Amino acid sequence: MTNTTEYLTQGDNSIYAGPDGKVVPVVTRAGLEDTNTAQSGDCVRVSGVSIQHTPATKIWFGQVSNVPGYRSLPHHHGEAETGGYVLRGHGRIYYGENFSEYQDMNAGDWVFVPPFMPHVEANMSVTEELVWLTTRTPENIVVNLDDVADDTLAGYRRA
Repeated sequence: MTNTTEYLTQGDNSIYAGPDGKVVPVVTRAGLEDTNTAQSGDCVRVSGVSIQHTPATKIWFGQVSNVPGYRSLPHHHGEAETGGYVLRGHGRIYYGENFSEYQDMNAGDWVFVPPFMPHVEANMSVTEELVWLTTRTPENIVVNLDDVADDTLAGYRRA
């Protein structure tokens, strides 16, 4: 007896077709990621899946990092929902009135940031890099806000 697997498609994904009319997965090779992304201060975003270099239209997926002791500017991501996974390091997300509230995150932690929520992403280590993967829908929207003094962010210190 032979088992046969049949793959059925539902819906029309033809908008993702290449010039030859075929719809195929797109691989962004290591070192060829899009670095022309919206930034906020010392928070560096590198795009792996985005409208800039894949057929994606409803998702942004990339790597975000902060060198030791650095942070983003205050910002929000407009209508985008944001999810993240910490690969390495100790980060803190400041939010709330005058950024007086915060959540810490470490390697293996997942984070969700709601749309339009002003926040600051900080690397709490002065010796180790903070690196996490981030995904957003519909796109990598970054709206930078007025900066705040470092001493308004509880426990934060620059390298």
